[in-house]
Amino acid sequence: MVLNGGLLSEFPTLTNPDRQNFPQRNRIIAGIADATIVVEASIKGGALITAEIANSYNKDVYAFPGRTNDVFSEGCNFLIKTNRAGLINNANDLIYYLGWDDEVKEKKKIQASLQINLTANEQKVVDALQNQQLSIDELAISVNIQQSKLAIILLTLEMQGIIISLPGKVYKLA
Repeated sequence: MVLNGGLLSEFPTLTNPDRQNFPQRNRIIAGIADATIVVEASIKGGALITAEIANSYNKDVYAFPGRTNDVFSEGCNFLIKTNRAGLINNANDLIYYLGWDDEVKEKKKIQASLQINLTANEQKVVDALQNQQLSIDELAISVNIQQSKLAIILLTLEMQGIIISLPGKVYKLA
């Protein structure tokens, strides 16, 4: 365990890995992960429970699509169809969505350095993100803008390459 990983549990050492304990374990995993990725899941599987928990924590959830007639693809397809998970086809998609790609970061930095005229509310958001990362909730309080309006502002700033969206609906300057 020391060389290859760790064990995380809220159960005592000799507790059996019983099926009814999995959702509690998965709650912890969803909370500490940058993103939850569902590779294969039936419509009533533990993976869907974990995905729902991750969504409730405002964490990013992604799923690989599968064949429409495969029982073990129904869960992934359902998550994607109901917008509870983003569609990914390979590891590069995940690298891109999580902002781990240096090339994407470089392009955003170049774009952010251009002279851009910001609205008063956009400038408030940029000022609030100076030298810090904030969640959408923290930003809404900090800049005193309703979340529905703030979401539009954040999307606009992200599309202009001024801010970056991180896992958990956290934002920072590009």
